[in-house]
Amino acid sequence: MRRIPLRLPAAKSVLVFCALAASMLFFNFALPQKEPLSFAVFYAALACGRNPFASAAAYAIASAAFLSLEGSLCCIAQAAFLLLVSALYARFRRRAGYERVAYAAVAQLPFVFLFPHAGYAVFPMPVLAQKAIIAAAIVLLSVLTECAMRAVFTRVFRCRLSGAEFAALGLAWLILGMGLYNALGGIAFTAVSVLALLGAAALVGRASVVPFAVVLSLPLCAVQVSAIPAAVYAAFGCVALLFAPYGRAASALAVFAVYLAEQWFAGTYAADALTIALSVLACALPAVLVCALPEKWLRSARHSLLFYRERALPRIAVNRSRRAVGEQLYEVAALFREIECAFLTDGGEDDSERRIREKLVSTLCKNCRGGKACRENGAQESFGRLVRVGMAKGKVNLIDLPAELARSCGNAAGLLFALNKELAEYSRFAAQMQAAREGRRLLAQQAHGVSEILKDIALAQSEAYAFSEEEGALARALQERGILSSEIFTYGEGDDYTVSMTLEERADARAVCRTASETLGVPLALAEKIPLTTERACFVFRRKPKFDAAFGIAARPKQGELQSGDTHSILRIDERRFLVALSDGMGSGEQARDVSARTLSLLESFYKAKMPSETVLSTVNSLIAFSADETFSCLDLAAVNLDTGYADVVKIGSPAGFLISGDELKILEGESLPIGMLEAVHPATMRVALKEDDFLVFMSDGITSAFGSSADLCAYLSELRPLNPQALAENILQNALSRAEGSDDDMTVLAVKLTAAA
Repeated sequence: MRRIPLRLPAAKSVLVFCALAASMLFFNFALPQKEPLSFAVFYAALACGRNPFASAAAYAIASAAFLSLEGSLCCIAQAAFLLLVSALYARFRRRAGYERVAYAAVAQLPFVFLFPHAGYAVFPMPVLAQKAIIAAAIVLLSVLTECAMRAVFTRVFRCRLSGAEFAALGLAWLILGMGLYNALGGIAFTAVSVLALLGAAALVGRASVVPFAVVLSLPLCAVQVSAIPAAVYAAFGCVALLFAPYGRAASALAVFAVYLAEQWFAGTYAADALTIALSVLACALPAVLVCALPEKWLRSARHSLLFYRERALPRIAVNRSRRAVGEQLYEVAALFREIECAFLTDGGEDDSERRIREKLVSTLCKNCRGGKACRENGAQESFGRLVRVGMAKGKVNLIDLPAELARSCGNAAGLLFALNKELAEYSRFAAQMQAAREGRRLLAQQAHGVSEILKDIALAQSEAYAFSEEEGALARALQERGILSSEIFTYGEGDDYTVSMTLEERADARAVCRTASETLGVPLALAEKIPLTTERACFVFRRKPKFDAAFGIAARPKQGELQSGDTHSILRIDERRFLVALSDGMGSGEQARDVSARTLSLLESFYKAKMPSETVLSTVNSLIAFSADETFSCLDLAAVNLDTGYADVVKIGSPAGFLISGDELKILEGESLPIGMLEAVHPATMRVALKEDDFLVFMSDGITSAFGSSADLCAYLSELRPLNPQALAENILQNALSRAEGSDDDMTVLAVKLTAAA
């Protein structure tokens, strides 16, 4: 018959069952009259979510230690009661809270009234009273054992244990070790404890091995009522730690040598040969087992134990790097500020008037017969006034001649001709200088924007990540819900508050987010999930905005055109802000669409770079104005903050927009010319407050023209009671099409609805 290998989950379940049964059995041997201390392990197994029937079976098997029918019946009654309670909670899909301690207390009634117990003579009180005191102690032990078992099943080798968990584990080992010693003898106890000690030395190799060795000796101290075992095990720990840098074999041999010496002082070598051989094997066998462990197992265990260390150094290193980056960014920001100042520096006073006057005098008046007379009567001084008039008008004629110059100059026509020639050259030069100034101004604006961005980043990067007590509270809250995190990192304030944690890749993000929000008192949402390994990932949660948004768009190109000249944009700038825009290129068809698309593309790029709004609008206007001939674009833009609901609305040459808030209709108007039409744009800007279920509506001039008048459009919108933005946009478009005989212009409606964040 072909053998079928046992699957890993099944094998793990069998091992857990055997471990529970053995623990319960040894707990029953801890006290002289074999009181059922195993109830603490059974209760802890149920509280930690282990299989209730398997746990009850292990509890029943452990009751065989009593060798008494009454004792076994007592344990069966306790198990039946707790199984009934577990079944009721499972039926109603609830988890037992702190009331489970009361159930543990009620379950002690069979022990008090049924368990055979002779009582202890040292306590002058009735047996029933002694049993009641022991029952109370068992309930207390059950609570502490639950803490220890949670640490074993959920946190060991995964994350750092708390002081309370270490104490609970120490108490559980004290009871377990006493039962092991009483059941199997001192040789078996020595084998188990030395194996644990050498394993800890091989894994940790730190000073914590010594107190761990002392804890291992506590059951021996309790049974022998002596502190000598603690001193002996402390010596074992010191020797193991001393030789740990030289390898597992050296550490094991050193402990074995000290153990042999200790046995000589204990008088073991005076006993029979079997006792000596078993005593030697009690230390030799664990030493061989530790030396034979595969290195990859130890490496894996050491990697897991790294989570025990306080990760202060990485955080300090991160803070140093952030501070250095912040300082460098601030210096670069200052550099761009200097570049801005350099571009804005004026080139000096314009002396074109003087140069033109001197050139006229040196060419015309030098060879003129009446030049001397003009100089004597001061007529040449009036050249300046004539040149200033020409520079202002672009050219001069006879009516611009000053009276004294007209009377004395015999070559007025030649003077006007020469001056107009110079003025034409001046106009070309002035245009070039103006273009250069505009270019410098544009570059200065960009340098200013880059400087502001770098300055903000420098300030954000310079903020140090400090240790927070919230991280420990969150770790405990997650642990109570069965969610383990090897590392939690909280940082930032206000809208930038961020929680990062390392979890299993398959962890329930919603449950984690809900727990973190309740514990920290901050509404959070999953912002990012970064894979670390095949089994673990970094979950990043950020403060959840108060609002969310839904969008609707309805568009129809001009009749006879394949493409609309209107373009729209819906852009999430970051987790807390989004941008909506509607651009209407002058005209229709592909050319108009290119203009509006280029405008929106520029705006999106600048806003994603977090440029200041005033820099964005003036720069985009200049770039569009420089780009092509007679290409203009109307623009509606709104940047909405999802935390506050405030929307910064910008309107440039576009028809009215609308804010629908319940029964109220608010008109959003602007009077500026289309973008790109003038060298400097002055957009209409306003801030409006949006509430939950408010609608913001932008539309192109094709829609407003179809309604005929703003009064008709407002009347139609006032009658609407929209539920979603897409239906609203489609209704407005269909109504506009029904009012117009044909779509003589591109028609587009963009609607935004603000909703409460889920």
